[in-house]
Amino acid sequence: MKPFYLLLMVLWGILAFYTGHVIADHGFNLFPYLFGDMAEWTWPGQFNLDFMMMLFLSASWTEWRNGFSTPGLILALIAFLGGAGFLLPYLTYLAWKHEGDTAAILLGDNRMDRQ
Repeated sequence: MKPFYLLLMVLWGILAFYTGHVIADHGFNLFPYLFGDMAEWTWPGQFNLDFMMMLFLSASWTEWRNGFSTPGLILALIAFLGGAGFLLPYLTYLAWKHEGDTAAILLGDNRMDRQ
């Protein structure tokens, strides 16, 4: 599993570098681009809608995994707004915390106790 965790961190590094370059050139205001493409009903808009649904699924899983708690809600909001920039290090942290136990990583501590 360690090669997988390394891959997660390499992907996060690439994303962080790319994001930094985009912010330097265009600033932080991504919403006009995101919603503007969707409003035009074009392929970039379809991709943005699809991506937004994936962000929703990531946030929903994060909230569910954390038992719909207040910290889980905060993490879910970060997951929705942060995308892979949140999910890649979060999964790496969980893998380290649970020593590679995939069930514990995906289900969380509370659900593992019920089995």
